[in-house]
Amino acid sequence: MGMLTSVKQWLVIHLMFAITFFTSGLIINFFQCVLYLGLRPFSKYLYRKINYYLCYSFYCQLVFMAEWWAGSDLILYIDKKDFDKYFGNEHGYLLMNHSYETDWLIGWLLCDRVRLLGNCKAYAKKSIQYIPTLGWAWKFAESIFLERSWEKDKENIKTQIKELVEYPDTMWLLLYPEGTRFTLKKLEASQKFAIEKGLPVLKYHLTPRTKGFTASIPHMRGKATAIYDIQIAFKPSDPVKPTMRNLLFGKRLEGHMYAKRIPIEEVPEGDEAAAEWLQKLYQQKDRMTESFYETGDFFAKSGVPRTDSFRLKRRYYSLINTICWAIVVLVPMLYYLVRLLLSGSIFGITIGVGVIFVCKYYSDGTGRSSYDQTYNNDNSDNYGKQQEQDCVTQCFFNELNLVDQRGFPEQVSIIQFMTRNIHNPELQDFIEEAVIECFHYLGSDMRQNKCYFSENLLACLVDKGKERCEDWDD
Repeated sequence: MGMLTSVKQWLVIHLMFAITFFTSGLIINFFQCVLYLGLRPFSKYLYRKINYYLCYSFYCQLVFMAEWWAGSDLILYIDKKDFDKYFGNEHGYLLMNHSYETDWLIGWLLCDRVRLLGNCKAYAKKSIQYIPTLGWAWKFAESIFLERSWEKDKENIKTQIKELVEYPDTMWLLLYPEGTRFTLKKLEASQKFAIEKGLPVLKYHLTPRTKGFTASIPHMRGKATAIYDIQIAFKPSDPVKPTMRNLLFGKRLEGHMYAKRIPIEEVPEGDEAAAEWLQKLYQQKDRMTESFYETGDFFAKSGVPRTDSFRLKRRYYSLINTICWAIVVLVPMLYYLVRLLLSGSIFGITIGVGVIFVCKYYSDGTGRSSYDQTYNNDNSDNYGKQQEQDCVTQCFFNELNLVDQRGFPEQVSIIQFMTRNIHNPELQDFIEEAVIECFHYLGSDMRQNKCYFSENLLACLVDKGKERCEDWDD
């Protein structure tokens, strides 16, 4: 197991992942383009049937990374009768929080297990459709792209939804009403906006943007029969931060998902009434998140009726699909690499040896990330010397002890306190995210938990260099 864990951190393996994903994406995009131009004008039904499998073949490589490579899992809190009867069997409009870097991928685990991954659509910025592989795939899959111009977006939403609800197979359309991923800086601006507009002030979510929701609902009535309220959370006490980087390094995540089916008839007609309904939904989501962070349970303090939890077995299709793509992409590359080495040509041998050298340089047999090397190599010129680590360590524990003596104030106060002398925005963002992840540890009397928190933060600070220490030691 130790060897497997080490292999999962080799950068050469990550490079193979990237090559396979990008190359397979371009191949799939090519076939999508051919079908879009040659088949869709004559048969949207057949085009969408085939495109489902093309999209699935591409998307499920990321599902493989989460559930097979990293061993991640999903705990569901859903009414079992509703789940068995409706999930995966009807068009759905999903309203989901956007609090983490990986919440969308955890959502994909559910989509894969209810056999809907290939027909998952989303609202996205128009610029994304020009990004090769994933952006092009979303474009050919008829996702809704927005221009941030309401007059244009309103018509585009109307046109696209009318297309989507005519899909021959079940389709799910995802909306992030918050519009962007949660950070404390965005929360501060959102709360200020809510106060100015007389809206509910949320603690763990950004104020939902209601225009896209209210513009979409009228065109779904009678076609999409239900809204799905989706709430994803990770326990603050989990030792692994929910990031794509940790998944790539094979570190297991365990997501918790609450999902409730709401008949679309329960959303009142009229823009103002529908907007108010969405605001109330987000107040409930905020209470659930607060309850989860404080107790590890969505229901203990939220007032939401409890539902039993369960897990779904992962499917083998993502594993088989990814292995097949790796063979299709990597085997020919390795074959031509060997041919270069055996060609007798000085140019060919030079190229082949160069590729091997680069791969060996990045893997180096150590299986460590750059952060691990930073933390353990005192002689690294790139990441600082021992005295820099000592400086950061001492400054951090000075801060931590001051917080302890204050009796653990609110999370926002801790972040403001710890970043008051930090002027680099990137470093501020890291500290902010680290505090959110480790807030549970700050409330614990276990010194080893606080040491884990400091180690996590220290790795980033050393990476930034010695000049950051001066900010902490003012």
